Amino acid sequence: MATTRVVRNDDERRYEIFLIDDATGSETLAGFARFTLGTNKTRFVHTETDPAFKGRGLGRVLAAEALADVVSRGDTVMPLCPFIEKYLRENDVPGAVVEWPTRD
Repeated sequence: MATTRVVRNDDERRYEIFLIDDATGSETLAGFARFTLGTNKTRFVHTETDPAFKGRGLGRVLAAEALADVVSRGDTVMPLCPFIEKYLRENDVPGAVVEWPTRD
């Protein structure tokens, strides 16, 4: 059995999701969502899940928790990453203010 933990790593400018082995307590980085910051704005630019963990829904967990954190900080979300954009279009994120990117 395993649980997850999502953290904001400001040094790397990304939210990271760790898979925690409940038996041993060991943690493995399973994915991340990279961001850049503007004035009261968080731009998500890339999301990646380790191929070893694909299909477990970890990307959705990562997106949900990262977006909830951005909302709690009072920032506007700009989804430049297709994964985060799709997540926002398909899921309600309470309190989220989204600035949709203009695509040419």
